[in-house]
Amino acid sequence: MADRLDQYRAKRQFGETPEPAGEVEPGEQLRFVVQEHSARSMHWDLRLEHEGTLASWAVPKGIPVDKRNNLAVRTEDHPLEYLDFHGEIPAGNYGAGTMKIFDRGTYELHKWRDKEVMVTFHGERVKGKYVLFRTDGKNWMIHRMDPPADPTREPLPEWIEPMLARQGELPGDDGWAYEIKWDGIRALAFIEGGRLKLMSRRKTTITGGYPELAPLGRALGTHEVILDGEIVSFDNGLPSFQRLQQRMNLTHEAQIRRMSQSQPVVFMIFDLLWLDGHSLLEQTYEDRRKLLAKLELTGPRWQTPAYHVGNGAGLLEASKAQGLEGVVAKRLNCPYIPGRRSPGWVKVKNVRSTEVVVGGWTRGDGGRAGRLGALTLGFYEDGEFVFAGKVGSGFNDAELKRVQDLLEPLARDTSPFTAGAKPEKGTRFVEPKLVASVVYGDMTRDGTLRHPVYKGLRDDIAPEDVCRPE
Repeated sequence: MADRLDQYRAKRQFGETPEPAGEVEPGEQLRFVVQEHSARSMHWDLRLEHEGTLASWAVPKGIPVDKRNNLAVRTEDHPLEYLDFHGEIPAGNYGAGTMKIFDRGTYELHKWRDKEVMVTFHGERVKGKYVLFRTDGKNWMIHRMDPPADPTREPLPEWIEPMLARQGELPGDDGWAYEIKWDGIRALAFIEGGRLKLMSRRKTTITGGYPELAPLGRALGTHEVILDGEIVSFDNGLPSFQRLQQRMNLTHEAQIRRMSQSQPVVFMIFDLLWLDGHSLLEQTYEDRRKLLAKLELTGPRWQTPAYHVGNGAGLLEASKAQGLEGVVAKRLNCPYIPGRRSPGWVKVKNVRSTEVVVGGWTRGDGGRAGRLGALTLGFYEDGEFVFAGKVGSGFNDAELKRVQDLLEPLARDTSPFTAGAKPEKGTRFVEPKLVASVVYGDMTRDGTLRHPVYKGLRDDIAPEDVCRPE
């Protein structure tokens, strides 16, 4: 028994880490501890007192609360002092990170074999009968044998279609709340076992593009949630879609990590769709926001902005004075309706903005001679691709070159437009695959945008979802 802690000690520098060196201490008690370990990757450590040491497993997704199998990685035995250990393991040491006690108590031992351990936990948070079993090789799993404490609990869904807002005027204040409208990209955050997965409106996983948001998963610990929000890049305190676009276009991991430090984004959370095994879609907006507030999600790269009941005109005026895009009015008793542009959510903008599909381009003159001069725009209406005018302002030289490089492979001989006015002669047509954001003054009688200004391309919206501005 004397060498059962040799592996543990060999991995640690006890002059630099506060962890105990410990001794093998045979005893009669059967105690356990579960520690939340925020190290290089978030996980939970399960430790069972057994023959004088703590047999240990790292459990990436935590102790299962229902009858699922969670991975449990067998690690080196730890000394009994680890039953009470918590604190910070300094950088450069094995297991560097924050160790917190999640739960501890005693357990009944039913079976202890080389490939199978069966116990019943008696803790404050971890209770019930479990089995740890080894599969092929060195892999272990942990499985709850008892019925779940909450028999109505369901697994986290893989996808929920985001609810959309209609564009319109301020409704009456009675029964409505108001939020700031953020100029960014819509994203759903799926969080399970301390791990974050971000998905765009197009059901594309975008987690890797925003590594600075990963700690949001750790902040939620064992909660299983789906959050709805907007990824925003700020420039001098104001949202900047152009600045965000620099992040959206990155593909190389080294570039992404550099930009995540020099131009970090913020996830602005405005709704809670799922909480610990239960859908909140049928609950009212007001109730969902109250549950969201209880999670206290305020961090270095994520915020839960306040909502204001009543006085929409005052918030709209304040947003205009601060140079913000506008507000979103949300009916207090409105459920979350996936994939629908509901009258229960109304976006009210200080400036007109819309998404458009690029159907072609024209060459410039003067300083842009031989290069991209303007984009030819369209939107979909009743199955037709309708011409919506041109946009030539709002570009810098780098963006002109980037967009032109994207247009070249999409070239086609015929016009993709099937309705509306005809594009000007000399237009170079492309497959309608690119979506752009523009601000504009108004719409003409023939359905084209007046004085549009280019804001950037966006890949979070499918071209076929781009409709005529309301």
